[in-house]
Amino acid sequence: MREMGIEGAWVMEPQVFQDNRGSFHEWFRAPELQAAAGYGFGLAQANCSVSARGTLRGVHFADVPPGQAKYVTCVRGAVLDVIVDLRTGSPTYRTWEAVRLDDRDHRAVHLAEGLGHAFMALTDDATVVYLCSRGYAPAHEHGVHPLDPDLAIDWPAGLTPVLSEKDATAPTLAEAERAGLLPSYQTCARWYAGLRADATGETGAPPRIPATRR
Repeated sequence: MREMGIEGAWVMEPQVFQDNRGSFHEWFRAPELQAAAGYGFGLAQANCSVSARGTLRGVHFADVPPGQAKYVTCVRGAVLDVIVDLRTGSPTYRTWEAVRLDDRDHRAVHLAEGLGHAFMALTDDATVVYLCSRGYAPAHEHGVHPLDPDLAIDWPAGLTPVLSEKDATAPTLAEAERAGLLPSYQTCARWYAGLRADATGETGAPPRIPATRR
């Protein structure tokens, strides 16, 4: 698991076993994630999203606390997955990183609480599945417009973005900041520290077990 340039964001690149029957890979390994983040991932909800080519979802984030960490992969087709640092006061505030998620390389990304998430479907029927550390809580969930020039996300050329009404009317980053909607880096840092402190009573992550064919 590799940490990205934004604190709290990681990429997992699994070993994929292929033969004449098909392929096998492990797309989520709790011990590796715990070793990287310093605390475990408490699974509360699993979502599946199917999108037509050009569909743009996000940028979504949740209040911290409690926040909502996500672990995301694409099981059919391909998407450009984008993580945005929306934590005011963060050294990388307003920056973003993109990772192609597809059904060939089977990469996955993990983003900690307080980070924004968005993706654009590069193929029809692009199917994204993601694990969430907290369940859906509408009162605590927000969005920033994914086409905000201040974010300047480099979405794929040649695709016309298709947005939901909710995403199309989301505030800009500046508007969200003025409204006090964005999480603060200091608050998020305290939240992460609390999660790590809660994990110190554990005996440690289980030993790494090499992936095997199945």
